Amino acid sequence: MARNKPQIPKCEECHHKHDGESIFCCLSKDETEAISLGKRNMVFKRGQVIFSEGNQPHGIFCIHSGKVKIHKMGDEGKEQIVRLAKSSNIIGYRSILNNDSYFASATALEDTEACFISKSTIINLIKSNSNFTLSLIGLLSDDLKKAEAKITHMAQKHVKERIAGAILLLIEAYGFKDDKQTIDSNLTRREIANIAGTTTETSIRILSELFKDGIIELVGKDIVISDYNKLVGVANVTD
Repeated sequence: MARNKPQIPKCEECHHKHDGESIFCCLSKDETEAISLGKRNMVFKRGQVIFSEGNQPHGIFCIHSGKVKIHKMGDEGKEQIVRLAKSSNIIGYRSILNNDSYFASATALEDTEACFISKSTIINLIKSNSNFTLSLIGLLSDDLKKAEAKITHMAQKHVKERIAGAILLLIEAYGFKDDKQTIDSNLTRREIANIAGTTTETSIRILSELFKDGIIELVGKDIVISDYNKLVGVANVTD
């Protein structure tokens, strides 16, 4: 179970808001303070489910720190990772907007701190703050664009291109560690396969091929990028 985490700062003191990374940057001082007073600070351990596919949402989660995977169960219980989230991102908001159950599950990839903001608070902001509404529309549009690109990627590309694309997605989502080469992610080979829509065995084989080609290095669970341009070429990225 998640528990209270009072160490998370008030919304008005959150560095994500100060750095312009949060969707709540457009809120007034009074609106920000109201959210801060009403939110619940929570922590989820690595592997803990934040919300489950099919359940009814009661609010959204704003990630203060940590990493989260959004995933669905496909045929024969096979997991498909549909999105990756990180600090400053919000998750669970689409189910709030269409008044439906969660279309997917969210699970912490590492120890994650998040603020829970109630559905009524979000709906009131949508009704009262047009800038916030436009920000949500922009977020929805960006998610839709990425989803459409992924559908095309999965349908038209070979498995090696999809694995390379999954690695690029990890870079886009989580960036690099201090050495600027090691991806700042601890996803397993199975989870990389679940992003690319293939098997764990195939994922391991393709990663080994990329290593032999001098494109990546494999250090335990870490993936080190040796030649980014070649990786982009293998992924056949045109956009």
